[in-house]
Amino acid sequence: MTSKPSLYDTVTQSIISAIEANPGKPAMPWHRDATAPLFMPENALTKKSYQGINTLVLWVSAEQHGFKSPIWATYRQFAELGCQVRKGEKSTPVVFYKSFELTADPENSDDDGQRRVARTSAVFNCAQVDGFPELAAIPDLGPVVRAESFNAFLAATGAVITHGGDRAFHQPSADTIRMPDETRFCGTTTMARDESYMSTLAHELGHWSGAKHRLNRDFGKRFGDAAYAAEEIVAELSAAFISADLGIACTPRADHAQYIAQYLQLLKSDSRAIFTAAAKANQAVAYLKALSEVQPAETPAAA
Repeated sequence: MTSKPSLYDTVTQSIISAIEANPGKPAMPWHRDATAPLFMPENALTKKSYQGINTLVLWVSAEQHGFKSPIWATYRQFAELGCQVRKGEKSTPVVFYKSFELTADPENSDDDGQRRVARTSAVFNCAQVDGFPELAAIPDLGPVVRAESFNAFLAATGAVITHGGDRAFHQPSADTIRMPDETRFCGTTTMARDESYMSTLAHELGHWSGAKHRLNRDFGKRFGDAAYAAEEIVAELSAAFISADLGIACTPRADHAQYIAQYLQLLKSDSRAIFTAAAKANQAVAYLKALSEVQPAETPAAA
């Protein structure tokens, strides 16, 4: 008898399938150009953004089904808004955690007895609903506004950036971020050169946030030999979350291809890895945003 896939297996497999959707050119589901920008998914009733793994799940679902709006809610929440989910529409599962308490292990000083168990809730996109008001199209912020928003965000972090060479990386020993000159980045017909530069720098800011004197992020015990791949996924997701916040096209790094196999190997060997990475990326972006009082320009959701 075949056992039922766990929640972690199901969610992770959906992300793996999205990465492998184009066998000849695998891509992460959060890599988009300006023709299909990412926006942080938002709940229609509470107006709160979905977090962590749910951001990825909803991005993947929107891509698979062609949803243009980042607005989601449960059946009951849409009903509260006077809307009706159309008959036959299929939901997307999002994850939430229920807490309960057990007797703490007296031999483990870190055990407070608190436990969490993952559960799912079914949500629908507003495109699957009748009666939801039509939303205005999201305007292109334009290169000047995008650059100003990103530069303000970057300046508030206090990160030291140096330029030169042809590689982008965070150097822990000097606690600096090394970036190639912007002229080395390439634009396309759908994406400005500066967006490629900014999304790459956002990736390095993700690494920068994990330094010992900041978030002290260490995957050695959790992932062993795969710790480097886990950290790279955190930085990838951090860049995607930052780019979605600031209206920047999130593009693959120049060395993206060499990492894809490592990402897939980690996800296939550990179905909880992407949950951990998404949570850590969410923590990284929250840390970076807390350093700044600058808020991204508000834009209405796409119809």
